[in-house]
Amino acid sequence: MKSDGYRDLSFWHDSVDDDLTPRASLPGNTDADVAIIGGGLTGLWTAYYLLRQDPGLRVVVLEKQIAGFGASGRNGGWCSALFPASPAALERRHGHRSAVAMRRAMVDTLEEVGRVARAEGIDCDYAHGGTVSFVRSAAQLVRARAEIAEAERFGEPRTLRDEQAVLDPACATLHPAKLVRGLARAVERRGGVIYERTDVLGWRPHQVRTRRGTVSARTVVLATEGYGATLAATHRTVLPLYSLMIATEPLPDAVWHAIGIEHGQSFTDFRHLLVYGQRTADNRIAFGGRGARYHWGSSIRPGYDRSPRVFEHLRHALADLIPQAANAAITHQWGGPIGVPRDWHASVRFDPVTGIASAGGYVGDGLSTTNLAGRTLADLITGVESPLTRLPWVNHQSPRWEPEPLRFIDANLGLLAMGAADAEERLTGRPSVAAKLVGPLIGH
Repeated sequence: MKSDGYRDLSFWHDSVDDDLTPRASLPGNTDADVAIIGGGLTGLWTAYYLLRQDPGLRVVVLEKQIAGFGASGRNGGWCSALFPASPAALERRHGHRSAVAMRRAMVDTLEEVGRVARAEGIDCDYAHGGTVSFVRSAAQLVRARAEIAEAERFGEPRTLRDEQAVLDPACATLHPAKLVRGLARAVERRGGVIYERTDVLGWRPHQVRTRRGTVSARTVVLATEGYGATLAATHRTVLPLYSLMIATEPLPDAVWHAIGIEHGQSFTDFRHLLVYGQRTADNRIAFGGRGARYHWGSSIRPGYDRSPRVFEHLRHALADLIPQAANAAITHQWGGPIGVPRDWHASVRFDPVTGIASAGGYVGDGLSTTNLAGRTLADLITGVESPLTRLPWVNHQSPRWEPEPLRFIDANLGLLAMGAADAEERLTGRPSVAAKLVGPLIGH
């Protein structure tokens, strides 16, 4: 793919101030202290914090395409305190104190991203404005009130405005491609080496094999997220589920005043089949959602990034949620895979005996969670005991996904169930029974 071709990946790639020219590939066999597989935010944050802790470390990042090629550069731009498993789910599994610690760490993380961006001169349009969740039916009002009650139980404020919207302050918006590309340059300034267009074939303790040579390293970090499904060793540890997005033309200030969304605010509602949006720095709406089906065998292909059916669904969903944008021109359409573990519980792991570390399973909540992962992995790898290394996701082991056809059936039935739950509520006006049954299976 030529550098110009990477512009087509998303609105974010098309608008980043970067020529996206690939860096050099691995030139042959080499040695390192830490070899990181994956040049997305997990890998880059890990490299960044390792080099901050110990500038003398030899850190090598291996990326199949370019830094920020995957979900790290294509996501909705929500830098939030959301964790894939809800606080209630974490409480059931790990206890109340651990669930509170995880939530507080996530809240601090969204601020940490802003701190680093300022310190490193990364102009990624970071703006901390919170999330507006619209309440659009009686059933959604029930869930809104339940969310507020749960948040209060975990010490987090929520505001319900006129029974029409809930404001969660723990979210910022940013331009993800600007962040990930700027972070890659920050890693290089600190002495890290990033090899792009370097296809990893496999790994074992202290060694990574690529098509261009072998990297021998004391520590190997797996930071592949949804793309881990394409590698034999991690094929069933993560499921690649597609999330798609659209972006509108810039909207006039008068329209934004009527909508009531400020710069720095993200927005959604309380439906079951998730949608998410933000007001971009140049006054567009970047809007996305689930609904694209899971593909047999966990396959990932460029053609799956664009689904006319899902894009049309997003157009209708946006017009329904924000009528003022109904006639806005759609300038960009894109998508990509996110990584889903079997129990919807993200994790950070490190085995000091084998030297193999990993992080992922963010289920679309990775823009901030990757930062927490990078800081935590840096502490684990360097042997630093800290509050981060005691968080409940450390060394959590999710079950493996079933083999096909069970994996195909489970994933697509889950999507159908969430869509059916929304339809059920529109018909009955009451909270969905189907959603209550499926909720525990998706981290609620």
